[in-house]
Amino acid sequence: MTRVGLVGYGSSGRDIHTPVLRAAGLEVAAVSTRDEERAESARADHPGVEVVPGLEELLAVPGLDVVVLASPSGAHAAQARAVADAGLACVVDKPLAVDAGTAADVVRHAAGRGSALTVFQNRRFDAEQATVARVVRDRLVGEAFRYEMRWERWRPVPKDRWRENATAAEGGGLLLDLHSHLVDAAVQLFGPVVTVSATVASRTTPAEDDAFLVCRHTSGVVSHLSATSVAGAPGPRVRLLGTQAAYVLVDFEAEEHPWSGQSDASPEQAGWLYRGGEREPVAREASSQADFYRAVAAAVASDDPQALMPVDPWDAVHTLAVIDAARVAAAEERVVRVVTPPR
Repeated sequence: MTRVGLVGYGSSGRDIHTPVLRAAGLEVAAVSTRDEERAESARADHPGVEVVPGLEELLAVPGLDVVVLASPSGAHAAQARAVADAGLACVVDKPLAVDAGTAADVVRHAAGRGSALTVFQNRRFDAEQATVARVVRDRLVGEAFRYEMRWERWRPVPKDRWRENATAAEGGGLLLDLHSHLVDAAVQLFGPVVTVSATVASRTTPAEDDAFLVCRHTSGVVSHLSATSVAGAPGPRVRLLGTQAAYVLVDFEAEEHPWSGQSDASPEQAGWLYRGGEREPVAREASSQADFYRAVAAAVASDDPQALMPVDPWDAVHTLAVIDAARVAAAEERVVRVVTPPR
């Protein structure tokens, strides 16, 4: 069994990584947290786990196969370097760093130490994303030309967490958090982003809580990517326009939305194909976020762990380059060309 050292046991470590690790059959052997309540939760959730106060102590735990960083985003870069220096494989929760240049330095550092590195882009493995990928691959909408993806919520009273209160330089805000998923999803479907324009705002929190990006891909497709915490009527999760049809998906993880007429008719469905007044259901693909950690386990057990990691860390560098360009685009109210650091 692959032995995991988990850094951080807040909402990310406990509520996101732990269920996926367990579903994939990996063992959480060590957890680092200085919060005693979280430490007790870790001991209850993982009988026999070794709980230590920090990363340095976790790296000294014998027999670990991979370290998972589920810590605040601003700490990722320095922690990933430390894991590489210890000679261990590392999974970094997205974003890899707070900007593309820093992320590229981390990837080069890990490569120089011969340590495998990947980024937890877990949403690639959602059944919904796999279904959209098949719609694109099989040209079910004809030639795609506009892709819309939204992660919109209604939180008029914001949560009081580091993510809502920290600056962008410290890793806070929706642009680094949710757009790391949205941009990655769009790039996986339509290729790297060439130019971006954007609006970014902080409406209810010190950190950014409302961001909209228009991305032009190398394929010519244009993506409209929206993440906000102040949408009283969240929009359809996905709308993909093509020359022969449109694909619409509104249901996602039981999140509330006002589009009941477009809801899936059964659990075997993920969205609809529309041709004007006609529509037909789209079968849901079989995919699970546990597939990410199954791939990590296979990678660390192989002769070439980096080659088999499920997410190329340079993909995360490009995503951050898009986000960096979006900040400039929003501040200067113009279209900005995306410049990704070289490998």
